[in-house]
Amino acid sequence: MTDSPAPRPTAAAPLDGVGLATGVGAYVLWGVLPLYFPLLAPAGAVEIIAHRVVWSLLFCALLLLVTRTWDTFVAALRNRRTLGVLAIAAVLLAVNWLVFVFGILTDRVVDAALGYFINPLVTVTLAVVVLRERLRTVQWVALGFGAAAVVVITAGYGQLPWIALTLALSFGFYGLLKNRVGRSVGAVPGLAVETLVLAPVALGYLVWMGAAGSGTFGAFGPAHALVLVSSGVVTSVPLLLFNTAARRLPLSMIGLLQYVAPMLQFLIGVLVLHEQMPPARWWGFALVWLALAVLTVDGVRHGHAQRLSRRDTEVSAAASRPPRSP
Repeated sequence: MTDSPAPRPTAAAPLDGVGLATGVGAYVLWGVLPLYFPLLAPAGAVEIIAHRVVWSLLFCALLLLVTRTWDTFVAALRNRRTLGVLAIAAVLLAVNWLVFVFGILTDRVVDAALGYFINPLVTVTLAVVVLRERLRTVQWVALGFGAAAVVVITAGYGQLPWIALTLALSFGFYGLLKNRVGRSVGAVPGLAVETLVLAPVALGYLVWMGAAGSGTFGAFGPAHALVLVSSGVVTSVPLLLFNTAARRLPLSMIGLLQYVAPMLQFLIGVLVLHEQMPPARWWGFALVWLALAVLTVDGVRHGHAQRLSRRDTEVSAAASRPPRSP
């Protein structure tokens, strides 16, 4: 498998079974992460992220060989602009990973889920502020519901939902930077560059912990060490599945699938981990879900209208062409 560009299917095309399976698989794996990271205890959030970076880099190196994308990885390293953008993206990714794991280990899975529910709203906001895009009225309404949700949750808790906002903002800016890089750098080479940027700090931290006798790797048996090593696989496999899905499914379907992960995280937080859901939090989530519903319906309708417009243009262009001479 290579990272060569593939034509993006249209929504009118038959749904690709492999694309749907890999897309669902990616988001399901991301959704059940709250059940995985507690297995790494007693390792703390920073140590977990350090291991995640190091083992992800090693696993990505293997994937680069398997997917034959080593040349793309080397090209990204040689391009100063691409490397600079991915280096900043790596810092944002590290912040996102660290806050997410911290939220899970401190019994705030619902807050983490809220962050990824808010993320599409942050993406729309960045499109306006950074990319100077113009929003439709319905999109402004959705953003209003999202802002109201943050106010309601803040008023009910007496403090900002900082975990949710940090996750949404860090991942929103991360997505913006990845968009700047474009499709020239695929998921695996991109993650390989990002983890390579973070690896010196991560490896240095792990060496320091080992020298100080405070590291957990190997101190709690081979099973615990193996779980730490598996963080590289847990990080890379969903990205590989997502990369496959993104090449086979229409963007509208990817947009719908993105809600699978935070919904699973929310259900795990409420039904499995029994986190508290006071009325303010329920009202806040209801407003976020309403905003997402408005945003999704508007996106689907707008995309359908664009496809009809393109089809009419193509038909008109074909009709205006002079007939071929016999």
